[in-house]
Amino acid sequence: MPRADRAGLTANYAGAFDGRLAFGQRPALIVVDMVEAYLQPGSPLYAGIESALESAIRLTAAARTHGFPVLFTNVEYVSGGIDGGVFFRKVPALRCFERGNPLGAFPARLAPHDGDMVITKRYASAFFGTHLAASLTALGVDTLMICGTSTSGCIRATALDACQHGFIPFVVRDACGDRHEAPHEANLFDLQAKYAEVVTEDEALALMAQA
Repeated sequence: MPRADRAGLTANYAGAFDGRLAFGQRPALIVVDMVEAYLQPGSPLYAGIESALESAIRLTAAARTHGFPVLFTNVEYVSGGIDGGVFFRKVPALRCFERGNPLGAFPARLAPHDGDMVITKRYASAFFGTHLAASLTALGVDTLMICGTSTSGCIRATALDACQHGFIPFVVRDACGDRHEAPHEANLFDLQAKYAEVVTEDEALALMAQA
């Protein structure tokens, strides 16, 4: 977005959508759908998000060092995607996530460890149709740090639902990725304005160290 347009947009939102949320006392980190489908150049979902992968690796290591819960999401459908409903019909590339497809696997450098929670989902939000909200409540979590892919899809949906379930969403921009910069930046802007706090990796690391 050109600088003049961004300045005008920010001014337009000022006074209505410029609130701030404080970081809580009991954070958790969720890594959303950072799987091979978005990382392998031959995949129809390849997004060129290698820098976001590196950032997510550093965030995950920091969360574990500080003893915060680390959660991962993946997507899986039965053959034919009948359990994916309208979403599966709308997005043909979701066939990458039919059971047994190697594109649905976690990359070796960012795979769950023993004790990490894996949430398998079928729709964009990590909350929809899963036990995520109940698990976070049981863990006493008040703040959900969010990274992964894609910014305009599953990151946005997860952050919105985190807000609606009463968890403070902190989206880490450096550790999120999308197929194109335009939807990436537009959705980060809107999330910051209305539903979440959008922070850099360095800010996220500092917040974890202080929590």
